[in-house]
Amino acid sequence: MTSIRILVGSVYGGALLTARAIKKELEGEGHHVTVLENPAVDDITSSNDPLLVCTSTTGQGEVPANLLPFYLALRDQLPQQPGRPFGIIVLGDSSYGDTFCGAGDLLEEALYETAARKVGETLRIDALETMEPEVEAVPWVRSWLEQI
Repeated sequence: MTSIRILVGSVYGGALLTARAIKKELEGEGHHVTVLENPAVDDITSSNDPLLVCTSTTGQGEVPANLLPFYLALRDQLPQQPGRPFGIIVLGDSSYGDTFCGAGDLLEEALYETAARKVGETLRIDALETMEPEVEAVPWVRSWLEQI
């Protein structure tokens, strides 16, 4: 089975609850999942596990405060992760227009700069349409794992 690391960015807890639901489901299927609520660059350089970003978006498309130090350090240090698989689940509110799910775009760009390899399309979950993001996220992650 697969080991993955979930990097969580959450303001009101939605992304964290989604990450925990993913962990519960996948561990029930034999996978090993580490949920990192306050990730640091060392959390990704200390293993080769595939990375899954599960984040909400704040304000005008910004990275949540608990994920911001990781994002800034990643952009500053650019620890090379050639070919390392990653995926993005981002929660947002489409009423914000152009900045909808912007945090996911920022993390994707930063991971690309480390030479990591994106697997699958970004899952964008709109709070105006989905009250329980884990309902969409869990099946998406299962499909994502099959592509790694």
